[in-house]
Amino acid sequence: MNLIVTCSRHLEEEASDEISNILQTLGDDEVKAKSSDFSGIVIVDTSLDPFEAVGKIRTKILDEPWSVRYCHRFIPIQESTKTTLGAIVESVQRHIGNMQSDDSYRITIEKRGSELSSKEIIDSIAEIVENKVSLEKYDWNIIVEVLGNMTGVSVLKEQGIVSTLKLKRDSME
Repeated sequence: MNLIVTCSRHLEEEASDEISNILQTLGDDEVKAKSSDFSGIVIVDTSLDPFEAVGKIRTKILDEPWSVRYCHRFIPIQESTKTTLGAIVESVQRHIGNMQSDDSYRITIEKRGSELSSKEIIDSIAEIVENKVSLEKYDWNIIVEVLGNMTGVSVLKEQGIVSTLKLKRDSME
């Protein structure tokens, strides 16, 4: 899994088809998109760089807003790991290297199907990141997407996640 796509509940099949078609037009002939065990979540494996793909999807939405109907958010995943506190912290540790000492960050946890405490995840990650925390104006967003026994981790700039609804709304203003 290197891309998570959110959609409306019970429209996972349509969203899977839509993201597959989008990624195929971007050059991925072997894309694998499937519904997760959680309503409104599609898990994608793409041979493309997920960050570049999300950037191209952003451009596509701005150019042709009507072309994306079912997919709501596109979240690139740097690493998939087991849903254990140790594995999540180790994964974050491997991906915080691009942060400069004066950069600020926030931690965003999306947790589904796990007994692991969000507070425990946040506290454990905060212990290893020496930068300043800022929930409002941050340079980096540490994303932890818990999907049962599998977790996706990314350390992204603010524009790293694409929200179709937000992009369409902002382009109308």
